[in-house]
Amino acid sequence: MEGRTAIRLPLMLISALMLALLLQPALANDSSAREPLMVTVGVNHAPPYRIVDGDQKTSLYVDIFREIANRLGWQLKFVEAPFRRVLLMAQQGHVDVMLGPLETEERAEYLEFVAPAFPPERKLFFYMHEGHRIDRYSDLGEKRIGVLSGASYFPRFDADDQLIKESASRYENLMRMLAKDRVDVVIAPELVGLYTIKELGLAVSVSPFFVPGNRSYIAVSRSSPVMAYADDIRAALKLIVQEGIHEDLVLKYLEQAHP
Repeated sequence: MEGRTAIRLPLMLISALMLALLLQPALANDSSAREPLMVTVGVNHAPPYRIVDGDQKTSLYVDIFREIANRLGWQLKFVEAPFRRVLLMAQQGHVDVMLGPLETEERAEYLEFVAPAFPPERKLFFYMHEGHRIDRYSDLGEKRIGVLSGASYFPRFDADDQLIKESASRYENLMRMLAKDRVDVVIAPELVGLYTIKELGLAVSVSPFFVPGNRSYIAVSRSSPVMAYADDIRAALKLIVQEGIHEDLVLKYLEQAHP
């Protein structure tokens, strides 16, 4: 139109401007926030959420947090350990961040659940023999149930001391226990369970009974200096959601998990 000049800003510049506006209140009085921050992230191997393959750390949760860290100018160091051990390291302040824990009262004593960055997932019950199919909660009564060490599933199940629970440090181990008839049922988040049986090539069935999931979090150790940047994490997450990057990553790993 005559008399007007169209101004087109590159997408990356627009994103940078949006992030600056989102972060302005949190950083206005904190000059140290401009310095690169080394953040130690505790991860356990649980594909497709957290994939640990030697020095390579990938997966849905890792990729989402990397996008956040990139926008904040952070450097990341990953420490791999079984889930229960990662919880302990966060409690002791040996790691700054955990990716994907569910919020519980006990964990809230030493973790700040900063942002529900990851999608909710149903908890499924996997079985191999028809007699071990779970149609209702009461069917769990006499079953040997494989659970991940230190994991939380849903309040009734977690608190039920009458159930027979057999633990292992990885879901791959639990599915192998199921194949060897060492447990009757394995409870697992949907994507993890489906991904694992696909990778192992096991003829495992999914029970009709399931439990709806809750969103899981980026959680920060209360003894970590990263606690000061909680608002920054939330702002950067909001930005990658607005850019469509968050949705793209979720869809990418959903496709990989299903047969």
